[in-house]
Amino acid sequence: MLNELHTIVKRSSFVLQLCSVLLLVACSGDQHDDLNTYVDEVKSRKPGRIKGLPEIKPYESFTYDHSVLRDPFSPFVEVEDEQQVVDDGMRPDSNRKREALEQFPLDSLVFVGHLERNGKRWALVSAPDDTVYRVQPGNHLGQNYGEILLISETTIKIKEIIPNGTGGWADREVVLQLTE
Repeated sequence: MLNELHTIVKRSSFVLQLCSVLLLVACSGDQHDDLNTYVDEVKSRKPGRIKGLPEIKPYESFTYDHSVLRDPFSPFVEVEDEQQVVDDGMRPDSNRKREALEQFPLDSLVFVGHLERNGKRWALVSAPDDTVYRVQPGNHLGQNYGEILLISETTIKIKEIIPNGTGGWADREVVLQLTE
């Protein structure tokens, strides 16, 4: 019985080895020819040249001589202690009732169209609150006290009053373009 079992194991081992060889032969097909061609092409290329390292300049130390050079902790340019306040009389009207579009920054407002009737032109402005407002020259919009000066077919000309940085006010003209 032991002898028969030994024979069966030998035969099954031989069959297993034969199957392994057949599987290896079956997997060695021409399916990787493109990869082999690419590897051969890369290996046949000329090797590139690597640039040399840049020249390293030695560090030169500096000795500070306080008798000849200025104090490094004082301002470079002499600054007057008091800034002059320029007031040319321009300022926003604080007594005027604020309009709905003055709560939004000007860059968040979108000029979407215009209406015209009997020679009078209105602009349609879309606000971030998903509302379209109808405005005309003299209306205010934006957070810098902007007043509409002119409405054309493609632009809204606005005069803003902004702080000038010295305690006064300055005006500037900006244009809101029609979006397509």
